[in-house]
Amino acid sequence: MSELPEIEGVDFDAVAEWMDGEGLERGPIERAERLTGGSQNILVRIERAGRSYVLRRPPIHKRGNSDETMRREARVLAALAGSDVPHPGLIAACADEQVIGGAFYLMEPVDGFNATEGLPSLHAERPELRHRMGLAMAEGAARLAAVDWQSAGLAGFGKPDGYLERQVGRWWSQLEGYSQLEGYPGPEIPGAEEVARWLESHLPTDWMPGILHGDFHLANVMFEGSSGELAAIIDWELSTIGDPLIDLGWLLATWPNDDGTGAGAIAVQPWEGFATRRELVEAYEACSGRPVAHVADFYFVLACYKLGILLEGTHARACAGKAPKAIGDLLHAQTLGLFARATEWMASR
Repeated sequence: MSELPEIEGVDFDAVAEWMDGEGLERGPIERAERLTGGSQNILVRIERAGRSYVLRRPPIHKRGNSDETMRREARVLAALAGSDVPHPGLIAACADEQVIGGAFYLMEPVDGFNATEGLPSLHAERPELRHRMGLAMAEGAARLAAVDWQSAGLAGFGKPDGYLERQVGRWWSQLEGYSQLEGYPGPEIPGAEEVARWLESHLPTDWMPGILHGDFHLANVMFEGSSGELAAIIDWELSTIGDPLIDLGWLLATWPNDDGTGAGAIAVQPWEGFATRRELVEAYEACSGRPVAHVADFYFVLACYKLGILLEGTHARACAGKAPKAIGDLLHAQTLGLFARATEWMASR
């Protein structure tokens, strides 16, 4: 193993010894490559005895819940085994933080591409494949919502009782909490109170608990290289049991406008040919067999509200000198755009 690159946070000898204890293929770890991506977590592809694995562990400077997040990710991936939800297959998980300094797990490599890192020439040249990509995402969210989470072993994974009813107040409290940061002038977001009141008055009363990815957008999926189908939904760190239609709302809120722009949108180029938001809702309905168009407006506005408040947190930290000012200003502008989009959407309904 002396020829392997040094990757901080991954002791390959310790990993190999742990793998032996899990009954996995024995032999030296022959190759190791740090994978890049938007996640702060550490991803390393390794090869041993002719088999490839992807190791995922928390960042070196862990947050308070980083190890528990790894354990939760592994648990939800295990629960999805055998389902029709495209996901990385879980191979084995290590809950013991002492092995390499953090909980980690091994998963199957995903053969596919992330559209936000660039489209392959096939997809860049064929708008019909780009159109299919959006529909496949909506169908993936619908399939995830349909999984019987209790039978899959996810009882206790979240607190579904009152989940949707807690959302508006919880995130408003988060927004108010930013005022504790010295230098932050307070939330100066036109329409924020109006959006919160609208959400409270339009709260669905008949939602059904299910598995919620929690951050469902174009940067968190991989597509097959030869088609517009999903290869896998990735980055499950915010998954829980709640109202899965929030994933549909998140997809709609981060989905670019027809011209490829929009506050909070996840950019992909070329955008021409991608499905419209209406088509995403229709694809979700067709796959799930469940009418959702009548409540899609609520989940879209809720996603704009939540995402805007999340982005405002970085602006608040920037005002306090805890994040770069340029990034804080940029994200504050996106927050204003998201709330403007929400109020315009509300007014048009």
